[in-house]
Amino acid sequence: MSRIVVGLFVLSVLAGCASSGPRAPVVKRGVAPKAAPVTVKSTEKDWRPRVHVVQKGDTLYAIAFNYGLDPRELAEQNGIQDANLIKVGQQINLFAGAGAGAGAGAGAGAGAVAPRAVVESKISLVKDQPKAVKYAYSESAVSQAEGGAAKAEAKPKADTKAESKSEVKPDNKAEAVAETDDALEWSMPAQGKIIAGFSEADNRKGVDFSGKLGQSVFASAPGKVVYSGSGLRGYGKLLIIKHNKTYLSAYAHNDQLLVKEGETVTRGQKIAEMGNSDSDQVKLHFEVRRLGKPVDPAGYLALNKP
Repeated sequence: MSRIVVGLFVLSVLAGCASSGPRAPVVKRGVAPKAAPVTVKSTEKDWRPRVHVVQKGDTLYAIAFNYGLDPRELAEQNGIQDANLIKVGQQINLFAGAGAGAGAGAGAGAGAVAPRAVVESKISLVKDQPKAVKYAYSESAVSQAEGGAAKAEAKPKADTKAESKSEVKPDNKAEAVAETDDALEWSMPAQGKIIAGFSEADNRKGVDFSGKLGQSVFASAPGKVVYSGSGLRGYGKLLIIKHNKTYLSAYAHNDQLLVKEGETVTRGQKIAEMGNSDSDQVKLHFEVRRLGKPVDPAGYLALNKP
């Protein structure tokens, strides 16, 4: 009898273990994938030049995208009123205070940016010049005038020295990215199978996720929307998010864009709906760009190779 009781007890334990086994994951439409976010912190130096010379086929949006910049800020610091009016050979200052100027031969709407320190030192030099004063002729007046002239001659020397210290030395490269650049947490931009991976050899600049028309697309990291439109050839309806001074992410071939330029988004926020704009199938093309250069998203996301 005791053997029968023990046998029944063992069977009940085994049945309980079987019922608590792993279950198939439930995927809800419109909910951001819950893959563990990946934190990346980069301290590599900035490769970008300070000035870009416009080539045939360039657009301001493409220039900003390729250097990891905000197109609105790029237009503003170069005095460009219309982003569509840039000319071949025009010099575009990529960074405020670059000083290379987009002046001679650069086309309408582009202006040079003068270094602030040099401008301020010249202004102070003018303000410090002695004022002319008339005195009645006398020996004391002559000595006073000579003393004032001596002081006037001595003062510009000090100002000239100050001015030379304040001038900005020309540099063809941008400054190194600060090591305090905020670390980012990245998460999946969409649910779906990877149908094309990143490849420098094949000029594939990102990864492609398969999906259904209208499927949710999510911001992979927090940041500001710097582009929302269809003006970059080959990308269809495109969103570009600038996360910090180092990283951009791009979301292409969408059917609907749900956020506008200038908006701030959070990681996991729905920003678009998947589509096939400028593509032969419904998919999301996703890119991560570091200082404008495409990098493999697999270094930022837990991706399964296609």
